[in-house]
Amino acid sequence: MPHTAQRPLPGHPFPLGAHPEAGGVRFAVASSVADAVEVCLIGEGEDGPVEQRIELTERTFGIWHGVVPGVTPGQRYGYRVHGPYEPARGVRCNPAKLLVDPYALRIAGRVTDLGATRGYRGDPMTGAPSRIDSLGSVPLSVVTSPGGPDTGARPNVPFEETVIYELHVRGFTKLHPDVPKNLRGTYLGLAHPAVVEHLVRLGVTAVELLPVHSYADEPLLLRSGRRNYWGYSTLGYLAPHAGYACRPGREVEEFRTMVAALHAAGIEVILDVVYNHTSEGGVGGPTLSLRGLDAPAYYLMDGNGHDVDFTGCGNTLDPGSPTVVRLVTDSLRYFAAELGVDGFRLDLASALGRPRGGRFDPNSPLLTAIAADPVLAQRKLIAEPWDATGEGYQVGGFGVQWTEWNGRFRDGTRDFWRGATDLRDVAYRLSGSSDLYAGSGRRPWASVNFITAHDGFTLRDLVSYDHKHNHENGEHGADGTDDNRSWNCGAEGETGDPAVLALRDRQARNLLGTLLLSTGTPMLVAGDERWRTQHGNNNPYCLDNQTSWVDWNASQQADDLLAFTRRLIDLRADSPALRQPQFFDGRPTRSGEPDLVWFRPDGNPMTSPDWFDESRRTLGMWIDGSECLSRDREGELVADDSWLLLLHAGPSPITVTLPSDRYGRQYLPELDSGTPRGVPTDRNPLPPGDQITLPARSLLLLRAPRVTP
Repeated sequence: MPHTAQRPLPGHPFPLGAHPEAGGVRFAVASSVADAVEVCLIGEGEDGPVEQRIELTERTFGIWHGVVPGVTPGQRYGYRVHGPYEPARGVRCNPAKLLVDPYALRIAGRVTDLGATRGYRGDPMTGAPSRIDSLGSVPLSVVTSPGGPDTGARPNVPFEETVIYELHVRGFTKLHPDVPKNLRGTYLGLAHPAVVEHLVRLGVTAVELLPVHSYADEPLLLRSGRRNYWGYSTLGYLAPHAGYACRPGREVEEFRTMVAALHAAGIEVILDVVYNHTSEGGVGGPTLSLRGLDAPAYYLMDGNGHDVDFTGCGNTLDPGSPTVVRLVTDSLRYFAAELGVDGFRLDLASALGRPRGGRFDPNSPLLTAIAADPVLAQRKLIAEPWDATGEGYQVGGFGVQWTEWNGRFRDGTRDFWRGATDLRDVAYRLSGSSDLYAGSGRRPWASVNFITAHDGFTLRDLVSYDHKHNHENGEHGADGTDDNRSWNCGAEGETGDPAVLALRDRQARNLLGTLLLSTGTPMLVAGDERWRTQHGNNNPYCLDNQTSWVDWNASQQADDLLAFTRRLIDLRADSPALRQPQFFDGRPTRSGEPDLVWFRPDGNPMTSPDWFDESRRTLGMWIDGSECLSRDREGELVADDSWLLLLHAGPSPITVTLPSDRYGRQYLPELDSGTPRGVPTDRNPLPPGDQITLPARSLLLLRAPRVTP
């Protein structure tokens, strides 16, 4: 296509992206290696897309910029970068490749021809640059007007009251019978009153959405005719994914409408964001955006121009690069300040603490910039504290501003209920993981406790399979972890054995009970409360079908487990002692009793030798509620009843003696994992010193009504 003689006005470099201004649009894109940059305006002709190229002649701070008159919102565009092509240095300027603007607020289209996206011929390190024009084969950026529907007042739920619900925008409503078909699987589907009502009745306070940044399918999937379902393959960090819009081109407005609907119900919106790698993969992957603009400014490179891979996805963004720090913080700030988002879960966050590929540093430039940002510091910040390397496992290692997915809670709780661990670890997890978070000055809610997540077995599959069954993924079972710490309860997969089914139901309730009665921030996975199965698949990242979608069909098991989960969340919400914002330390309370006491089955406190008796599988946890250090909205300390939580993971019943306090308080049964909905069969008061029988593998919660000292 010919170049235009039009010369843009200089404009200014910040903010980056495409911004409508009086009489036109100001374009600004960063590239420190380019010799020239063209913004390309794309139209539609009789024989396909047509292009008008306009050179951006102004360069300030390594940013190419200019105001192009006559351009209006809705204009599709991309960039072409002229400059050195030196793969050994990681520099791959190639003007034949039309590039997506990293700051685009909308991205339209998808990759349709992998060959056209490659920036090289033959070998990616030694071959000449490809001269195939990628126009017509790659996504395009779209000029977008600012603003849109009001996202409403942020709920600002205190962390100690937070219950997170991880869900996939498409999969959560794709099969929902009360959502109109045209809205299913979209932002507006999630905003539908029937869906919001389910979330409110369940009692969760925040939804954590799997990636909603614009993403592109990986070459491996494209070649096999499959699609990326989860979305951990980002193309644009400021653009909501267009595939979740009811009306193409309205994704920004519909995203804001979704946030507003959830905010109106008191539910916060947390985004799972992927700033550790992009959809461009390794050096053999496509040139879609960052690689063609300035790969060394965005990606970690070794001395030979290859991408360093800490993520298992082919490339790693360099968290020590000012260009990356600016892109990530600008992206986060846009979604927080402009689109109303309340928090972020940073995928493989350990990679963000390894500037220039070095060892993990919790005070790395990128992590520090996020935590110190005046907007982002007021949002919930959650780290996934590992990457794809052994060095990256950093549970408990992040800074004071961060909460973390606590993988040790997941592993320890799974092990306890399958009888594979002693009591010491589960006691730490029940009481808020002080061993991980107290030393850094963090609170118990810094531990985001979870049993299941999108990555791995569902709750039902966790108690139904010993091994993964990932055949449908098309990777011959090579994908997905083998470290599931699961137990099939006596039969692999689906079975009609009533004893196995009853045990699975009880084990699921035990796991949920431990999750929601532990100190910290609990996270549930959408569909677990409805007994959802993935048929043993622990990595359905590429399955956009009923394997991954939430099943809304009614069944007795689903109804019972939903009622059990609601009961648990209601108990937690109504009982400040069960969600304390401070760590237990054995301090005396107003009642004269310690804030926390661990008991043996004989009703006596645990001793040091007891903790090292690896044969023990039964534990009692007394939480004194008379001074639980929770506060009301006015900041006043609140009192609560006291609680006795009994956990028994042994394979046979055991007799337990109920401990006594100085007031001789009786115990009221509140929750029993032995019944389908958790309602105790006998709710009569139990006197201290009474002996009760705990069935094999069971959980019992007892209330001791508060007293006035």
